[in-house]
Amino acid sequence: MMDPDHQKKSSFFAPYSSRDPSMDVPVTAGQAGSIMSPYLNFDPAFISPGGDSEFIFPEGANRQRGRLELSFSQIGGSVFAGGAVGGLNGLYSGLKETKAAQLTGAVRRTQMLNFIAKQGASSAQTLGVVALMYSIFGVVLSMGRGVEDELNTITAATATGLLYKCSAGWKRCVRGGGIGFGLATAYCLYTSRDRLKDMFSKD
Repeated sequence: MMDPDHQKKSSFFAPYSSRDPSMDVPVTAGQAGSIMSPYLNFDPAFISPGGDSEFIFPEGANRQRGRLELSFSQIGGSVFAGGAVGGLNGLYSGLKETKAAQLTGAVRRTQMLNFIAKQGASSAQTLGVVALMYSIFGVVLSMGRGVEDELNTITAATATGLLYKCSAGWKRCVRGGGIGFGLATAYCLYTSRDRLKDMFSKD
């Protein structure tokens, strides 16, 4: 004889009743994580975050992106950042210059667009060239030394500053190298402070 509760499932919008044995999914504390659905029977531990099996790496590959891979995002980010900073500076200069010249209407808008486009392109080109030189120095040092550490970062930044200002005289060349050295040193001290603390504490 058919269960009277089981007969209640013959509905067009609800074809299964609460008494359907195929829908009895365990929800106890010990079994809730083992089965997600009666139609999706697998162990969620295979997709759990934080485990070593979360990512698959080729044999002998690095678990961290190298400087060559990072250089593409660094160059692109520098170009976009330079364009944004230059565009804001051009907007400020355009407002100031057009107000001083008492321009109005379409003429003022055109002049402001010219300021924004020119200064944005100039800043984007400058930062892009600096990032390109820094990335080239960093990749060459990383491949030549066979190791990626703070020394490569500081050396690449110093060499970038020296090379970028080498045509402006030795004083500006040294100043550019000093700026690159200072920025790289501050960056390394900020990003590697825990490792540096461990190194000094061991000594």
